Amino acid sequence: VQLQASGGGLVQAGGSLRLSCAASGRTFSSYAVGWFRQAPGKEREFVTIISSRGSTYYADSVKGRFTISRDNAKNTVYLQMNSLKPEDTAVYYCAADAYSGSAARYDYWGQGTQVTVST
Repeated sequence: VQLQASGGGLVQAGGSLRLSCAASGRTFSSYAVGWFRQAPGKEREFVTIISSRGSTYYADSVKGRFTISRDNAKNTVYLQMNSLKPEDTAVYYCAADAYSGSAARYDYWGQGTQVTVST
């Protein structure tokens, strides 16, 4: 499966962005999809995940502010990010085919989209 992340940009603190992860492949609906992020000089960290059945899990740092969802008819997973903070600034990546908070377990990755939150 091929993934393409989009929707990043520059936003002021407190603002919102919606990221999209578009996938190719007829079996996308059977994949769990996760979002990770990587800030400069830091390791890639888990953000959230959605299972093939729609179960979700969030990192504590984004719980209550971010919402992951999926539209299998469009082969797309979304990440709605509200109440953004400067510490959310990072390159955001979507990944598929593992229901895990460990990046090492994922076989497929999108190219990343930059999110910058200004003060």
